[in-house]
Amino acid sequence: MKKKLFLMTLGWGWITCCLMAAPTPPYQKKPNIIFILTDDLGYGDLGVLFQNQRKEEGKPYHSTPNLDRMAEEGMVLTRHYVPAPVCAPSRASLFLGLHQGHAEVRNNQFDKALPDNHTLPSVLREAGYATALIGKYGLQGLEGDSPSTWEAYPTKRGFDYFFGYVRHTDGHNHYPAHQAPDRPSVELYEGEKEISSQLEGCYTTDLFTARAKQYIIEHTKERAGQPFFLFLAHDTPHAGLQVASTPYPKGGGINGGVQWIGQPGKFINTATGKVDRYIHPDYADKDWPEVHKRFASMVRRIDDTIADLKQLLVDLEIDEETMIVFTSDNGPHHESYGYGDYAPTLFESFGVMDGTKRDTWEGGIRVPTLVRWPGVIEGGSENDTPTAFHDWLATFADVAGLPAPANTDGVSMMPLLTGAPDPFGGKVYIEYTVGGSTPDYPSFDAAHKGQKRGEMQVLYLHGFKGIRYDIQSHQDDFRIYDTKKDPKETDDLAGSTRFFIDLQQEMKNTVLQWRRPNESAVRPYDDEPIPAAHVDAEMKKGLMFRSYEVAAPWVPDVNTLTTAPTEIRDGNYRDIEGIAEGGTVVYEGYLKVEEAGSYTFSLRSDASVVMHLHEALLFDADKNYHGESLEAKVNLKAGYHPFSLVCKTSKGQEAGPSLQWSGPGFGMQPLENKQVYYPDFGKK
Repeated sequence: MKKKLFLMTLGWGWITCCLMAAPTPPYQKKPNIIFILTDDLGYGDLGVLFQNQRKEEGKPYHSTPNLDRMAEEGMVLTRHYVPAPVCAPSRASLFLGLHQGHAEVRNNQFDKALPDNHTLPSVLREAGYATALIGKYGLQGLEGDSPSTWEAYPTKRGFDYFFGYVRHTDGHNHYPAHQAPDRPSVELYEGEKEISSQLEGCYTTDLFTARAKQYIIEHTKERAGQPFFLFLAHDTPHAGLQVASTPYPKGGGINGGVQWIGQPGKFINTATGKVDRYIHPDYADKDWPEVHKRFASMVRRIDDTIADLKQLLVDLEIDEETMIVFTSDNGPHHESYGYGDYAPTLFESFGVMDGTKRDTWEGGIRVPTLVRWPGVIEGGSENDTPTAFHDWLATFADVAGLPAPANTDGVSMMPLLTGAPDPFGGKVYIEYTVGGSTPDYPSFDAAHKGQKRGEMQVLYLHGFKGIRYDIQSHQDDFRIYDTKKDPKETDDLAGSTRFFIDLQQEMKNTVLQWRRPNESAVRPYDDEPIPAAHVDAEMKKGLMFRSYEVAAPWVPDVNTLTTAPTEIRDGNYRDIEGIAEGGTVVYEGYLKVEEAGSYTFSLRSDASVVMHLHEALLFDADKNYHGESLEAKVNLKAGYHPFSLVCKTSKGQEAGPSLQWSGPGFGMQPLENKQVYYPDFGKK
């Protein structure tokens, strides 16, 4: 796990040694970053991951030759997970670097405002990047009807430039100027201007790609010395099974492929012919239902854009300076929106796994993920370490040369991507609730078919997946799978040996220590008391105190700092004397809870602070914090509870943060050192 709390496992001597070790070394130049997010593309929809295997077996298949080539040129993350198996929470966690136990957008909260916190684009903008979102958004806020009134419009959450769909339902129509079957009219914005009526004949896969190409060309010409972050969010192949009007233009890059014209009525060079007509010739004569020909053509269109974009990078001589990530927001869908019955079964878009969109079986949450960076990431490589969407914020902060914000749940994946031997300390955590059941598809395991969904929860611990469906209480057991060997999840290991009996309890304890309840998404386990930590050492009164002479744009995750602390010693909350202005102070220890019950913590600080109790984010008093008192209620079992409090010191600050608590038998009072301990590993 990510070691926010060094005291949990390390002795004093080892602490100094570990803190001296720097994270990923800085790169010679900050790379451009292109993050391509598709909508509802299944893990099994890539040739290299599954469709090529179907071809060899003589089964119906579709092809992704350009994505296969990208895999040959970079790394495939074969167990990369979304935070939830549906659009909005998945994208929100991606932007915020928070898993679903901490994110504000949960379940099916489409169009809910993305909180005004550190985001992928705002972190990279702080690092000197130009930032752009082209494509689908869907996190603008439920109030308002225009860029000026939407609370969380993309340009209010870190993006310098926006072109695309704001509302998530608008992304169900892939021709913004044309009425789709069974769908309302839509709006598409460039900056703050609504331009859908000018986009006659434009198919969004082409439109977003052409605009992305033009953005890269203009940026490279006008601001060659500045790196860019381009978030290209396709609204395909989800929803209306609409296809393009023409074949994809030959060539690619500056002079070929799709081209931006920018004139009303002819914004791109493929805005010609009859809309929604072109079936790729590889599929036109197949004995398939029409909906599957359409789906295969939609995926092939996305595949065509990959070669087009890569050629552009070569033409502009920035190929080796650019990192490309390609992935999807959740598992395969089963909608067509006016084109007839559709299910992802003909091609088995879920691969060798079970589950689809809205399932937390592997098919619903494991997504196709390719990462390419010539000269840095080895071509043709794979990594099967479980990783997650919330790791991208820490990863991009790493390559940009900044510490990640302390509130993030993610860990930089650069050691994995570059083949470093260091163990990865990230976590996979998913929670989601929805009605319905797992589909009754022929290839699905009998134990999964028709499984009622309801409250679902997933975590990875010690390499094993724990999963619960239709949770009624926290006492419900996890099914436990080794998804590396058993991706179809047919061999439930729960209770099979003493190791898995113990792991069952550890999983139940861990999920309570990783998450915080959210009033907008009530869970059956919200009121469960957090279990105490087990420490195999004698406990000594006191608090660990560390200081860093590091100025960061936010409260930093000290695990990502490249410098050693200037001081490590016993201390107290008010002790900041001698710390450089703009530095960072870390307080860590174990809070001794004498009696199980409900406790209230109160925090006030003259500077920004982030506090974790176990791995749960108790206080995020960083961005937009102005010194007000904050409260958090927590149910705790008796025993020792590790915590970390990271404080970014500020000019004129005279004291550290004030932390108070109340609980069974006592009112609000200062939390003092006499109530805090650290393990004396020298006395077991």
